[in-house]
Amino acid sequence: MRIAMIGTGYVGLVSGVCFSDFGHDVICVDKAEAKIQMLQDGKVPIYEPGLDVLMAKNVAAGRLSFTTDLANAVKGADAVFIAVGTPTRRGDGHADLTYVMAAAEEIAHAMDGYTVVVTKSTVPVGTNRKVQEVVAAANPKADFDVASNPEFLREGAAIDDFMRPDRVVVGVENDRAAEVMAEIYRPLYLRDFPILTTDLESAEMIKYAANAFLATKITFINEIAGLCERVGGDVKEVARGIGLDGRIGNKFLHAGPGYGGSCFPKDTAALARIGQEHAFPMQITETVMRVNDEVKKRMIAKIREACDDSFNGKTVAVLGVTFKPNTDDMRDAPSLTIVPALIGGGAKVRVVDPQGRSEGEALLPGVEWVEDPYAAAKDADAVVLLTEWNEFRALNLMQMAAGMKSPRMVDLRNIYSRDKVKKSGFESYVGVGR
Repeated sequence: MRIAMIGTGYVGLVSGVCFSDFGHDVICVDKAEAKIQMLQDGKVPIYEPGLDVLMAKNVAAGRLSFTTDLANAVKGADAVFIAVGTPTRRGDGHADLTYVMAAAEEIAHAMDGYTVVVTKSTVPVGTNRKVQEVVAAANPKADFDVASNPEFLREGAAIDDFMRPDRVVVGVENDRAAEVMAEIYRPLYLRDFPILTTDLESAEMIKYAANAFLATKITFINEIAGLCERVGGDVKEVARGIGLDGRIGNKFLHAGPGYGGSCFPKDTAALARIGQEHAFPMQITETVMRVNDEVKKRMIAKIREACDDSFNGKTVAVLGVTFKPNTDDMRDAPSLTIVPALIGGGAKVRVVDPQGRSEGEALLPGVEWVEDPYAAAKDADAVVLLTEWNEFRALNLMQMAAGMKSPRMVDLRNIYSRDKVKKSGFESYVGVGR
């Protein structure tokens, strides 16, 4: 199959590379000349483990290429995927569809035969029908169908998620489009991965419902963690106890500083907005959003208490600022709420993150970036574990404590045990829900 992928952001680039590894001929398109030049030079503009190797392999095989020329990429394509950004619109929380509709119009003018226009971007319910209207209006003679194909990629594990998915969701209106999508995903059909074919609206809703549910699960265990601290429970034991229930499961039950990233904050806000527009408030989702903000504030209070109730004049080492490990993504990361509060309170903040500096320098002004966690902690009043990178899971705690002014640890990911930390020379340890 010949595929054009419009947009080389996280979703578009990972999807395009993986489709080419399926054996398809893929052209990835982006208006950003610098990004396309970087890709043509073999450099990956995002951090995703294994993506650089897979990309190089398929470029070398002649199945993958990059261009700024949308018209030529679309000509002769069996399917054109729209994978452009849908950021939260200022003022109302809705997804901004400006880029999606602009791409749809450009695609319409370039099509020269039957084409399935596939929305890969996360979009509100009803968007695919609007895409259909835009394409038909721009090119009344176009022979096309639309399809909804939401992504379910976890940053840091995206390639495995694409190649071994829990499910693939395809929303179509007729058999003709369904056959094209089935051929595109044929390698997964052959290996019996679940492929759910449904209508457009259901496919769109599945994406939002899935992310809202996972955000709810995270927020639920974070709220339970707060109660555990009051009653003397251990949230790790509670999470294990409920996670063993097959109806609940153990995933997304790790207490921490709140969810962030490119999907959950944006998609919960969009789902809440969709509910408001249809006079059916998403009350659980709206509460999840509010509680998640409160969780982040509670983390700030924990750190302040560990610093004798004042940040002023204190030095704090923060380990990890990306929203999760194995990514350079800073979007809605808890660090963007927590670190400015430390600085605003008068603290000197040193930050260590294996991949976060490229984005973090602009987003976290006033911090000192340090490569080594021990150097960051030297003469510090507290060390805060904010992102659970593997590099921070096996620290020499005795060495770290020995170099600190006042060895105190605030472990917002519950990586370590209180006993181990105290035995290593730390005078205090603060976890979450313990």
